[in-house]
Amino acid sequence: MDIPATAVHEHRAPDAASQRLPRAHFTAIALLLASTFVVILNETTMSVALPPIMADFGVTAATGQWLTTVFMLTMAVVIPATGFLLNRYGTRFSYLLAMALFTAGTALAVVAPAFGILVLARVVQATGTAIMMPLLMTTVMNLVPPRRRGKVMGNVSLVISAAPALGPTLSGAVLGPLGWRGVFGVVLPISIASLVVGAVLIRDVSEREHKRLDVTSLLLAAVAFGGLVYGLSSLGEAVAGDVPVPPAVPLAVGAAFLGLFVWRQLALQRVDDALLDLRVFASRGFSTGLGTLAVAMLAMFGSFIVLPLVLQRALGLEPLVTGLLVLPGGLLMGLLGPVVGNLYDRVGPRPLVIPGLALATVAFVGLAAVQPSTAWWFVLAAHVVLSLGLALMFTPLFTTALGSLTPHLYSHGSAAVGTVQQLAGAAGTAMFIALLTARSTSLADAGAHPAVALTGGARLAFLVGAAVMAASAILAVTLRKPEMSDDVPVTH
Repeated sequence: MDIPATAVHEHRAPDAASQRLPRAHFTAIALLLASTFVVILNETTMSVALPPIMADFGVTAATGQWLTTVFMLTMAVVIPATGFLLNRYGTRFSYLLAMALFTAGTALAVVAPAFGILVLARVVQATGTAIMMPLLMTTVMNLVPPRRRGKVMGNVSLVISAAPALGPTLSGAVLGPLGWRGVFGVVLPISIASLVVGAVLIRDVSEREHKRLDVTSLLLAAVAFGGLVYGLSSLGEAVAGDVPVPPAVPLAVGAAFLGLFVWRQLALQRVDDALLDLRVFASRGFSTGLGTLAVAMLAMFGSFIVLPLVLQRALGLEPLVTGLLVLPGGLLMGLLGPVVGNLYDRVGPRPLVIPGLALATVAFVGLAAVQPSTAWWFVLAAHVVLSLGLALMFTPLFTTALGSLTPHLYSHGSAAVGTVQQLAGAAGTAMFIALLTARSTSLADAGAHPAVALTGGARLAFLVGAAVMAASAILAVTLRKPEMSDDVPVTH
């Protein structure tokens, strides 16, 4: 949420005490962190729950992946409007709206009688989640002094890294005794509690701006990002069989409307009325950090959907065991968030991001070697290495990208980060599923055992992921730490 120039005053901080967060600001950030953890945790619970859902409703893997893809699709469509929402209606309203939508979607998922209703429930959940992430990041950027941002953004990285990684573990633990509906049932009371606590405690922490919503921009964004993600997601179904619409059609429509959306924003930003101010991309630090982050998200979400399929269908592991295998990596990512944040404040992004890329690349190569006879500890080790690599990347990339912007553009930068993040995640999911399906189908047609065919498809997906990750080092070597000062934003 942008703070108007008239409400922002910069002064020299004489000591660390002057940079301490006021109690109201600390409470807001702490509650946003906890609530964001809950809503993002839900995002990846489908990776382990997907096989039993597919069996229950009788859908294929290419169709089942829509429970994950539609979540990211909805977020990609909604997030561009969050900058307007945060500026216009403030912290309190935005938080309550986000948690109310998420709670309603979770309740609908618990009782969903058909696959289509479950997809709808995921859309409602995603709408709330889409508001929460930009709200958290914009609030942190506005309230936290520059020299402490690495540490605080480390806690944000804990949420956005550990929560998706812990989702499969939660699913695995709940699926056995409660079934896939229990995955949503466990989250429901937590989301209700977060909504109630937020209604009591959270307050607006910055000034509102009375801007108008440009409906044309909103519609253009919906068709543009919706078309792109739908086209990417259709690639997996197209490889598995016929699809109602060739993927090239929605991709072309999405690209065309994206061009119109960009043109519209360039015109509106001249009067500071853009839905998504594209001047954020004029910052080299923002563009480079966001580009590297997109690659990391592509690889992470792709692996999250492929790895559980391999573990359950090729290695024959139970859902609970599958969840436990990815638990150490998830915990590692979470625990390292604040540590990496502190390191970032001292050494900047490159000494952290480049080793992270190398570790992630090695991990993907290791996962590509998995066979039906592979021992569980090998998969565990590879996943831990992947988690370590991602942990070294997320905090520096988020902090570098947003820290490269002026305060006026924080909310738009947060919206751009969220939009690109979800597009990259959808692209990664679609790419990994398409590669997995194409290769495994080819091997099965040649007479390979189903388990061997599946691991063969996964091998191709993971090797491509390793190549993409290694190539992103070209961007990483140009990363620079934004100029820091002791100036502290103060709101009145």
